[in-house]
Amino acid sequence: MLKNDDRPDFTPRLRQLMQVAGISSFAELRRRAEVSQWQVRSLRSGKVLAMRVENLLPLARVLGVSPTELIATFSGEETGVRSHSELRQECDRLQQQLATQKDAIAEEITRSSLDILEPWLTFWPAAAYAVENNPNFEAKKLLPLAKPIEKLLETWGVEAIAAVGTQIPYDPQYHQLIGGVAEPGQTVRVRNPGYKQGDRLVLRAKVSPV
Repeated sequence: MLKNDDRPDFTPRLRQLMQVAGISSFAELRRRAEVSQWQVRSLRSGKVLAMRVENLLPLARVLGVSPTELIATFSGEETGVRSHSELRQECDRLQQQLATQKDAIAEEITRSSLDILEPWLTFWPAAAYAVENNPNFEAKKLLPLAKPIEKLLETWGVEAIAAVGTQIPYDPQYHQLIGGVAEPGQTVRVRNPGYKQGDRLVLRAKVSPV
């Protein structure tokens, strides 16, 4: 499908897929797939093969098609449709590229996490040995060893919902009662802090009625 200036225009095809997927505008498509305006323009102009795999896959997902179908529909080939074998090879290449990128990211996260935990890895075994073999060992001496763990959680954007021992209004969304009964808004005491990462709940705080 070509415009007057012979540039391919796959906008009607994209609109058809968007209609089936219940997507009303290009802005909504960008938001749901978390891609830029340039990525959507690439589909509309048949430049799907120039797109990065991390952008292609979420677009395929929100449009309700496989990556192979997305490539076939928006490849912009003059001859029309490429062979199924060629499309499958291209899709496999893109998925392998994504897997490699994920492995590299996971490796980097592990390496940076170990760097942060180095003090804990170094001193915790000795501290545990001292506790087991010295009944007079002061437990408060262990507190500094928790700093690397706290630093790691901070790096991940994980924060406590509330501090242990504090009294706060009961919120069933973020708090779990471990005894008694409480109504929303009633004062409760925090027994275990609970954690969240941004807007995502990781672990509800354990609370009990005051």
